[in-house]
Amino acid sequence: MVTVRGTTGSVPRAIWTGSVTFGLVNVPVRMVSAVEERKLHFHYVHAPDSSRIGYEKICKAEGKPVPDDEIVKAFEYEKGEYVFMTDEDFEAAAAESTKTIEIRDFVAADEIDPIYFERTYYLAPQEGAEKVYALLVQAMERSGLVAIAKYVMRDRQNLGALRVRDGVIALERMYFGDEIRPASELAPEGVKVDKRELEMAEQLVESFTGEFDPSRYEDTYRDALCEIIRAKRKGEEVHVPEEQPESEAAPDLLTALRASIEAAQGGRGRGQRRSRANGGGLAKLTKEELYERAKELDVKGRADMSKDELVEALEAAA
Repeated sequence: MVTVRGTTGSVPRAIWTGSVTFGLVNVPVRMVSAVEERKLHFHYVHAPDSSRIGYEKICKAEGKPVPDDEIVKAFEYEKGEYVFMTDEDFEAAAAESTKTIEIRDFVAADEIDPIYFERTYYLAPQEGAEKVYALLVQAMERSGLVAIAKYVMRDRQNLGALRVRDGVIALERMYFGDEIRPASELAPEGVKVDKRELEMAEQLVESFTGEFDPSRYEDTYRDALCEIIRAKRKGEEVHVPEEQPESEAAPDLLTALRASIEAAQGGRGRGQRRSRANGGGLAKLTKEELYERAKELDVKGRADMSKDELVEALEAAA
């Protein structure tokens, strides 16, 4: 079974330690990533001996390798005009590293456009700071508000939003306002929408409406890669699927909307009539046998499942 990097259930390593300041209240915290990316990582190797490939730093003008002591950072002020920068230049501009996340304001969560969110971290209490941490968590939960804060990490000043998730403070690293491009110039202008087409579009939206369940959405590309890696490791031949013919374009928008609604409604009906797995005795099967059965039933995410998870997935599909 192909696995990806990262161990489920392992205690994440702290990438920053400091404190959250709220007025005169100081909450010592340690920051850990709230996301564990499940990407597959590949390497370039020399096929005859499986050795990793290294890379040289080449001067594009001379076509020759460049020693490290001749490499400097530079900012292209204008086309072809570079301003060389030294370590001292960066130190002069560096923000003061205070090791604090200073809360500046509390705002309603729906006032923040999700486009500002860059990455999520968890802030866990440092040892001995559990009580003051719990105090801040409960105060934020009761207020129903999100804290806006500024902090310095890795010599960079950051903007962040603090919110409570499952009893833990989550820090959303945010983009600054001037980093977001305006969307107004991209919006279509002077377009008239037919009333009947709009009603059909609303009906199509309604046919897809439901509750958000993140487990329903799987990285099928990663699953396919895992199956290919597994097959090639066994020496099996991998076949490229035949290219599907492009569907004919609908004669008009109204017809396309109507066909989409019918397909959405029919698809949900078929989903309820899926092939049933044989639930009896699943626990007695080997992990390999469970995986093959999950493959036949097109169980999403099967490549990353443990034996118990495969059993549960097959029983759920029954």
